[in-house]
Amino acid sequence: MANTAQARKRARQSVKVNAHNSALRSTLRTAIKKVLKAVEAGDKAAAMVTYQENVSVIDRIADKKIIHKNKAARHKSRLTAAIKALPGDAPVTLAKKTVAKPKAAPKAKAATATKAAAKPKAAAKTKAAE
Repeated sequence: MANTAQARKRARQSVKVNAHNSALRSTLRTAIKKVLKAVEAGDKAAAMVTYQENVSVIDRIADKKIIHKNKAARHKSRLTAAIKALPGDAPVTLAKKTVAKPKAAPKAKAATATKAAAKPKAAAKTKAAE
């Protein structure tokens, strides 16, 4: 038994934290089992959708340091490999979509052009003042 008030409080807190962490670990295991169940069903498209829904759960629990980030990466890698090993074609949606911003470059050029145009006017004003 804890001897000090501080130790008694830490014992109370550790019970709460342990219960919370256990619930999160259970959520992780459930998420992994959902994907594995979809893989065992043999439907590649459904497995990919289930994977995408549950990968955020795995990442979130790793961010809270319930499991190590490398363990989360290992789980995701193995689940992805299991999905890719399934026969059949499914739309490729595992990769993150990146959106290019082509409008950023013309704005930068326009901004430098206006600055360059503004400088001769300022120089002309200083010459006129002299």
